[in-house]
Amino acid sequence: MITFNKPFLTGKETVYIQDAVASGKISGDGIYTKKCHEFLEARYGFKKVLLTTSCTDALEMAAILLNIQPGDEVIMPAYTFVSTANAFVLRGAHIVFADSSPDNPNLNVSTLEALITPHTKAIVPVHYAGAACDMPQLMALAKKYSLWVVEDAAQAIESYCNGQPLGSFGHLAAFSFHETKNIISGEGGALVINDEQFIRRAEIIREKGTNRSEFFRGEVDKYGWVDIGSSFLPSDIIAAFLYAQLGNIDAIQAKRVSLWERYHANLAVPLAAYDVHVPHLPPYATNNAHMFYLVCQDLNQRSELIAYLKERSIQTVFHYLSLEKSPFYAAKHDGRPLPWSDYYADRLVRLPMYYELTLADVDMISREILSFFENTK
Repeated sequence: MITFNKPFLTGKETVYIQDAVASGKISGDGIYTKKCHEFLEARYGFKKVLLTTSCTDALEMAAILLNIQPGDEVIMPAYTFVSTANAFVLRGAHIVFADSSPDNPNLNVSTLEALITPHTKAIVPVHYAGAACDMPQLMALAKKYSLWVVEDAAQAIESYCNGQPLGSFGHLAAFSFHETKNIISGEGGALVINDEQFIRRAEIIREKGTNRSEFFRGEVDKYGWVDIGSSFLPSDIIAAFLYAQLGNIDAIQAKRVSLWERYHANLAVPLAAYDVHVPHLPPYATNNAHMFYLVCQDLNQRSELIAYLKERSIQTVFHYLSLEKSPFYAAKHDGRPLPWSDYYADRLVRLPMYYELTLADVDMISREILSFFENTK
């Protein structure tokens, strides 16, 4: 069975975990947490990085930092995972869903200005499959209307827009290190803070609303409860695992890119004849090889393809259901049709993509996919 995902271990994870245990501090903000912070800040030029227990938690911290209140409007794509919306709904926000682009599942930046009202407080672009949204255009729009920008960069480690790392454009950004991502820690995430005014409060929110981090640095003589917050920081054991992954990021990325390019070489041209599409990268975006997907002609064709591949021991998956039609939010949506979001929700299927997949595996999967279309045309 070729699974959709398989977590990759570099070999140093348990070594670093043992070291973290031997240090005598396995709770949050130990030596490996600090190493991860320093690595990410140095490699991508982020002003401040704080590891979190998940990307969801990083987004929830962002919503608290922006002081999202009931009645505030937050614009984001409908084609995204529920965490993107949930983080802001928890603070009382009204979500205004934007449609996807005809070229890829990312939100269509050219449609955003029409969605802005006096109640709009933030825009949350999602870099689907690690492909960049048009961040220069989006940031110019946010500046024009004095809006906050939170990048949901869950899938976008090692991706760039016009040469600038994703996660460095917005005032805040959130990354995921879930086991399905390029760089993993099982569960885990990071909040990136690019606007210095949020750094001190972010540390407080992450430490249950206390100024404990300042106390441990010797900046205050005692710490207390000074703001709202929660326990958003991960164990140093998780950070130790993540640090082993970060140390091998170049090798991991090189392998994933080779797999992605093989899929593309095998499938792009022959599938076009069946009106089935492979990922489209805008000219300003780079490819971090987070996923390779197909866009089928319709829901029925996708379902048949998934079943066909499953019979041949190849696991594929689809996501997401367009959030404006979700049971929780449908009644709250303003009724605008979002045809391109619905288009991807019905048609997109993700192919296996993980480090230990081989080029021979990709060739075999590609042959089976082409065989399906050749026999069902």
